[in-house]
Amino acid sequence: MPTHPETLEVRDRCLCFRAQRTARLLARRFDAAFRPFGLTNGQFSLLMSVNRPDPPSIGAVAPFLGMDRTSLTAMVKPLERRGLVTVTVDPEDRRGRLLSLTEEGRALLNAALPVWRAEHDRLDVLLRDAGADPASLRDGLGAVPPP
Repeated sequence: MPTHPETLEVRDRCLCFRAQRTARLLARRFDAAFRPFGLTNGQFSLLMSVNRPDPPSIGAVAPFLGMDRTSLTAMVKPLERRGLVTVTVDPEDRRGRLLSLTEEGRALLNAALPVWRAEHDRLDVLLRDAGADPASLRDGLGAVPPP
């Protein structure tokens, strides 16, 4: 059985624990910010990841969001039902599916983006006040390689 000092070591050193805890806190913060739009933070990220000149495939969006294809497909369905995203067959590979924003999806993103910016501005101030550099934090998180 681990000793109490070992428990404290894991608490203080574990990147996974810190990242998960922080992800939950950030998710709650952004879920609240996006509530007036009927979106979760995950849905906002998904819509933004589909906002491209050419419709991306589910296979391309899933790793970008750090998800598996099955989870992404399940996450797309309510957005499709709301008329924010369309799913079409990939003409180059009939097994694949392409994701596109609808006009309603673009309008919703356009309305939600200023809220996202304002929330990030608040977070940047809070982080700097706590002695952290937001850009370094983002860079550090982005440096974690896939397994």
